[in-house]
Amino acid sequence: MIFRPHSAAFENRLPNLELAIDHSTLDNTDSLLADAPQQLFQHEVTQNIVDPTDNIKFGCLKLTITSVVNERKGKGFQVLQMATLMAPSLLGVPLEYYRSSVRAQVQVINSHGKVLGCYRGVGYSTVQVALYHGYSQTNASRLADIDALRHALSQIRPQIEGVSDSLRTKLLAGGPMGPLSGATALDR
Repeated sequence: MIFRPHSAAFENRLPNLELAIDHSTLDNTDSLLADAPQQLFQHEVTQNIVDPTDNIKFGCLKLTITSVVNERKGKGFQVLQMATLMAPSLLGVPLEYYRSSVRAQVQVINSHGKVLGCYRGVGYSTVQVALYHGYSQTNASRLADIDALRHALSQIRPQIEGVSDSLRTKLLAGGPMGPLSGATALDR
């Protein structure tokens, strides 16, 4: 469920693009697994945005996570739980909530390193920590972050889809990426 991309692919898909992710802001947080943003972005792009059957790459899609804010809310619930020997949790009262806010941007870069478009989105997520429903404390923060990123990508997706025809034309006009021993569109 976490890595489930949007269900509808673009009608006019972009040519195959190299994927790059800058998640340096996530280095300050322990909540996300290192490869979770990469997996989510890769699934979304390959299933919905680019033509995966094309072997030639015409540029790059770069995901940059610009900010991540994590909050633990509901400390009052924990006090209530401890004061009543966890009795409310038997009735379904959550222990706490993890809330995440993620700001992300996706750049479309042609084979010559020119940025053709920059698209931004903000995603929010709230995850419950509870005894019988919800998630454990160790997994709730991770789930909240990746769910917020998924929501940010769902805001970015229609922006790219709206200009996919012109982006496709510009990417194809720029030509394929050359075979420069490991060089990417970002390095040029």
